[in-house]
Amino acid sequence: MKKILVINPGSSSTKIAVFHNLTSKYLKNIKHSLKEISKFKSIAEQFEFRKNLILSLLKQENIPINDFDAIIGRGGFIKPVKSGIIQTDENMIKTLNRGNLGEHASNLGGMLAHNIAKLGNKKIKSFILDPVVVDEMENLARYSGIPEISRLSIFHALNQKAVIRRYAKERGKNINELNIIVAHIGGGTSLGAHKKGQAIDVNNGLDGEGPFSTDRSGGVPIGQLRQLCFSGKYTHEEIKLKIKGKGGLIAYLGTTDGLEIEKKINNGDKKAKEVYEAMAYQVSKEIGALSTVLKGKVDAIILTGGFAYSDLFISWIKERIGFISEIIVYPGEDEMKALAEGAYYALNGEMDINKY
Repeated sequence: MKKILVINPGSSSTKIAVFHNLTSKYLKNIKHSLKEISKFKSIAEQFEFRKNLILSLLKQENIPINDFDAIIGRGGFIKPVKSGIIQTDENMIKTLNRGNLGEHASNLGGMLAHNIAKLGNKKIKSFILDPVVVDEMENLARYSGIPEISRLSIFHALNQKAVIRRYAKERGKNINELNIIVAHIGGGTSLGAHKKGQAIDVNNGLDGEGPFSTDRSGGVPIGQLRQLCFSGKYTHEEIKLKIKGKGGLIAYLGTTDGLEIEKKINNGDKKAKEVYEAMAYQVSKEIGALSTVLKGKVDAIILTGGFAYSDLFISWIKERIGFISEIIVYPGEDEMKALAEGAYYALNGEMDINKY
């Protein structure tokens, strides 16, 4: 039996789980208050704070570190990599610690896994899996129209790859023989065209590219954005927040909560309905665009993320894209299970272990 510790740091929480093979035996979501987190000037400075909380919890639950065969953390901002399991090393930890490629709580995942694994009295493997910087884009997809700017591959790689593996397993098919479009619709929205196991084109949902989402503007009319930038009315930081943080649903409706929006719609709020449907419209349009990337040869379209729980929202998308391919809905994003599966398959030799 393989025993695996999963560590998933978020902006205001640290989730940990213990798996025996593929069965979850323990799950804990450690919440962090704004007061606790605001004491730290950078993500990396939170490392000791979060590590001590994890170690204290393991001790409290009488779970020895030496029990584990592997510790896996959520992947952060490292240099672009191919999809799969990556063994942590000192070079990766230095990159995550510096945070110069991107500041995000997920950077702590690899740092915590690597450090805690070293505390054991035996050799414990430490990994990350499918970080947001997985880059398998084709060269044609990188062109932006401005030579100084290249399109980047930053997307929900962990969940997108996990749902494709799930689909392939349920259908008894080989991932490397499938063409799949995945739409992860959550706090941020990213879509990917996956051709025979490779994400050949994605939108950078982190920086607001693609459809608008809960607090991100999505792709906006560039001429009008330019005018806003140079109007003198907004600072650089305010424009950044319009793109990510104060754009999308919250800009139009003052909330990021889909359930709250649906209540407004049920109470006859026409504006809420139009905005909500517009978000579904933009997701649908992006799926249609990605179908051309796959030249119309699409085996399935998978809708996932938090908004995949909304029957109303999903119904609007299905109306527009049903002609393209079969539509599969996998609501939510079970990151803990996806990470555990990666570590388990790696330990069993069913998934290659890549070096950074």
